[in-house]
Amino acid sequence: MDKKTVIGVDLGGTKVHSASIRDKEIVKSSRKLVSANGSEEQVVAEVIATIEAVFEPSVVGIGVGVPSVVDIDRGIVYDVQNIPSWKEVHLKQILQDRFQVPVYVNNDANCFAIGEFYFGRGQHSKNMIGLIVGTGMAGGIIINNQLYNGSNCGAGEFGMMPYLEHNYEYYCSGQFFGHRYDTTGEALFKLAAKGDTEAFRIFDEFGQHLGKAIIAILYALDTELIILGGSVSKAYRYYKAALWEALQDFAYSHTIDRLRIEVSENNNIPIMGAAALYYDAQIEASK
Repeated sequence: MDKKTVIGVDLGGTKVHSASIRDKEIVKSSRKLVSANGSEEQVVAEVIATIEAVFEPSVVGIGVGVPSVVDIDRGIVYDVQNIPSWKEVHLKQILQDRFQVPVYVNNDANCFAIGEFYFGRGQHSKNMIGLIVGTGMAGGIIINNQLYNGSNCGAGEFGMMPYLEHNYEYYCSGQFFGHRYDTTGEALFKLAAKGDTEAFRIFDEFGQHLGKAIIAILYALDTELIILGGSVSKAYRYYKAALWEALQDFAYSHTIDRLRIEVSENNNIPIMGAAALYYDAQIEASK
């Protein structure tokens, strides 16, 4: 990785965060609240304003992560969560016309994975999964040192795979605690920190389900590393033992012996991952 300046943009339902990144470090950043119920043009203007605040002549590219489905080739964003007016936004073209540098757009789970690969705990790995376990469950896939998007930016939607009476997301995200126990992962985390045995039991149950999800992922992709992100990953120590116990049902013990599961430690990974879309594109272009 060189010392070029790349801008990463992390768009959420309530805020947009842009940062210029050089030599694996954030040089300058800008945050702005998003008018979630505003017009398409208003939200686009807010995104552009945060980019303008960190843009400089040395910038060679811009990467944008969004919580939605993306036409990656054309950079079209569809149906952004919590921003109703963003039904079909040609974001790549809009930003390239404005800033005159290449722009890359992808979904937030893919940005998390590529961010960990280039800047976080996934460095020096070849095949890995960035698995977000929060309000929902979704992942990004790195295969042979490059992000795998699938044909429709749908690769890594592990939470949508059928499991028991519902799907993995129902049992392996924060939804589990609400559906099954009418509580939240955060509340249980606080109880577990105080030694509450019922909280421990619920986290054990959660860990068993997540372990089953990881088994399914491993049968399909056989990666060496899985990095957990999202709010529920912060409680990993409370369900780690149950998760690894579930993994013992995997048919190939050598795979489990070599598998690493780690928790993301860098809160800036989403925005750094958006910037890393630039580097991933250079690998693709060089083929």
